[in-house]
Amino acid sequence: MREKLRVGVIGATGMVGQRLVTLLAEHPWFQLTAVAASSRSAGQTYAAAVANRWMMSIPLPLQAAGLMVLNAANVAEVAAQVDFVFCAVEMDTAATRELEDSYARAGIPVVSNNSAHRGTPDVPMLVPEVNAEHLEVIEAQKRRLGTQRGFIVVKPNCSIQSYVPALHALKEFGPTQVLACTYQAISGSGKTFATWPEMVDNVIPYIAGEEAKSEQEPLKIWGHVAGDAIRPAEEPIITTQCIRVPVSDGHLAAVFVNFAKKPSREEILARWAAFQGEPQRLQLPSAPEPFIQYMEAPDRPQTKLDRDFGNGMGVSVGRLREDTLFDYKFVCLSHNTLRGAAGGAVLNAELLAAKGYLS
Repeated sequence: MREKLRVGVIGATGMVGQRLVTLLAEHPWFQLTAVAASSRSAGQTYAAAVANRWMMSIPLPLQAAGLMVLNAANVAEVAAQVDFVFCAVEMDTAATRELEDSYARAGIPVVSNNSAHRGTPDVPMLVPEVNAEHLEVIEAQKRRLGTQRGFIVVKPNCSIQSYVPALHALKEFGPTQVLACTYQAISGSGKTFATWPEMVDNVIPYIAGEEAKSEQEPLKIWGHVAGDAIRPAEEPIITTQCIRVPVSDGHLAAVFVNFAKKPSREEILARWAAFQGEPQRLQLPSAPEPFIQYMEAPDRPQTKLDRDFGNGMGVSVGRLREDTLFDYKFVCLSHNTLRGAAGGAVLNAELLAAKGYLS
């Protein structure tokens, strides 16, 4: 790209918003020109707004520190300063949906980290390596919204982004049934051990709404564009359990799968090793290469050791073996606030820019 695109972060003071700010600080294609949040933070510098709640392990980027926090509800004011926005607000579903629609109708593309539009039939829900072709539905969405330029693209739930790519690489063998148990870091709830001391030395076997998302969202990702909507796939049948565990970052999944045509172990390993998606082919700045790594050691992947593979954008897989009830079982790991949240959103934006949807 010859000229950087101007980008805003809506919900910039929260954990995902902060991560987005750090990822945009030195981005080769995007320049952070606006940060927005609730009226409580509006009118302060970004440095002042996050002074007592900066949750990243790296210092606040100087490029962002002096930006004045805008009121996210003042759509026109934010829109005047950006070419597109990332949205990572902490609001209820209806309010989030209304806010994102308002930006899109104002002619501003929205790359969302929120769940509000994941079920909207003409809104692509992207894992860029898996379903880049779903961008085709954007033109239908623009017609519905009455815009020439504005639209919404979302990323899926962080819990599925370790095992959906691993299963997608094996789609030719026809996965029919999937059982996935996820062990999810506390940062997935936007918290740290300092703000959630109850999680120290504890496991909570419930995350509100997570299992429904984990069972339904992969079917939309594996669906197809038909006319003005994405039609979800009918297979595989997916069942999940989602458990909160006392680690800072990284979601691990234990996966069990049956296939219509059972592959050999060697075939599975070959597909994982060779798998590339559109981000790798286009050499997007945030695309990991390789995307999937298989780890032969019997005690890997481990959350603490392996979550940063591919700058936190890759997927680590291990412990592939045959099962007594399913054809195979294996373990997957991804970084939930990078691949699963802010980094995944940045990769979505890079794909949109490379495909000509952002200008």
